[in-house]
Amino acid sequence: MKNHSLQKNYNFFLTEELPKPDAYYVQAANAANGAANLGCPTVLIYPQKGWEAMNPVHLLQPFQPEKPPESVIKYYNLQDKLQVARLPMPWPIDYFKNKFTNSKTIATKYYFPFHIRSTTKIVHAWNWNFVKAAIQNGVPAIYEHHHHEDKQFEPEIVNHPLFQVAVTVADTVRDSMIKHGMPPEKLIKIHNGFNRLFMERQPEKASAWREKLLKNQRSHLVVYAGALQQFKGIDILIDVAKQMPNVQFACAGGKPSEVAHYQQLAQAKQTDNICFLGHVLHDELAPLLQAADILAHPHCSGKAATFTSPLKLFDYLASGNPIVATEIPSLMEFKNTVAIAAWCEPDNPEKFAAALQQVLDTHPKKIDGYPETIEFVKQFSWENRAAKILSYVDESYRPQLVA
Repeated sequence: MKNHSLQKNYNFFLTEELPKPDAYYVQAANAANGAANLGCPTVLIYPQKGWEAMNPVHLLQPFQPEKPPESVIKYYNLQDKLQVARLPMPWPIDYFKNKFTNSKTIATKYYFPFHIRSTTKIVHAWNWNFVKAAIQNGVPAIYEHHHHEDKQFEPEIVNHPLFQVAVTVADTVRDSMIKHGMPPEKLIKIHNGFNRLFMERQPEKASAWREKLLKNQRSHLVVYAGALQQFKGIDILIDVAKQMPNVQFACAGGKPSEVAHYQQLAQAKQTDNICFLGHVLHDELAPLLQAADILAHPHCSGKAATFTSPLKLFDYLASGNPIVATEIPSLMEFKNTVAIAAWCEPDNPEKFAAALQQVLDTHPKKIDGYPETIEFVKQFSWENRAAKILSYVDESYRPQLVA
């Protein structure tokens, strides 16, 4: 008879402290949160540095699942079922660059086998070393991988019966993983999801955003949310804004240095109808997306366009507002759906401006969003994603659902 007295967790591993704004951390935090919402006992594990890591009690008992810190809850809009465990990494870990003082080595060679393994049902990691550590310690594993990489996957790991499934978000990355030794039958492509906050209607907050952003008699608002980098099409968006002086553009996201760079670029191009808001927390970002007349999804052509994961696409869709998108490989499967109101070729500000104008003419602002868009996106919840991934895991390795 099995002993159920010891709860076994679905453990997600990250290699950096939270919270951080990069898409990878947003994706990982939401993936873990979705699994927890399904009813799996889920722990998001990440390192803790600085003074708090010196606590002797914490060092003696390093694996202590607890409620996430308020800063992490707010940053990623986590619900109340997810737990986190912060592994103490005191000085000199990560201060000296060698493998013995590397936090990833400490986590995989020390914390995992001696403190975490006994309560682990299955590991879910983006870092290959965590997946290897799990399998070498007799624990089943799920691997997520979203970028092109040139190294071969070790056959003894990917062919091991405990290696359950590899997950990616783009067909092009799937192809390159197979080329580098990943067995195709163990590899699935599955999209990112949307956080349920983005579907809750927030008309007052959305209205406040419009009031704050719409200046100089402009009555239309185009919003972009995401990384502020050239390959994402931000330079193009500035050129688009210059062609549409009667429309207000707002960009959420980016590091302070990137925000400063693009503010200067917009000034140099004498474009005063585009503003850069910097990082916007999720609870403010949801109403900002709902406030828009149109959501912009520009992108440049080139290598990045082949693997970029359309993380923001699903939050965009959950807002119910029309989207104008660039034709890039990772979005092409949405071509014949209701998801995108208008498409245009990459690297072309004139075409993007024309597409925006066309959608302004055909899609009047709806306070509650367009119902067909909201209905379409429901299939892409993080909870549905977690359930789909677990359906590829051997039943005996799946975490037990808790009430």
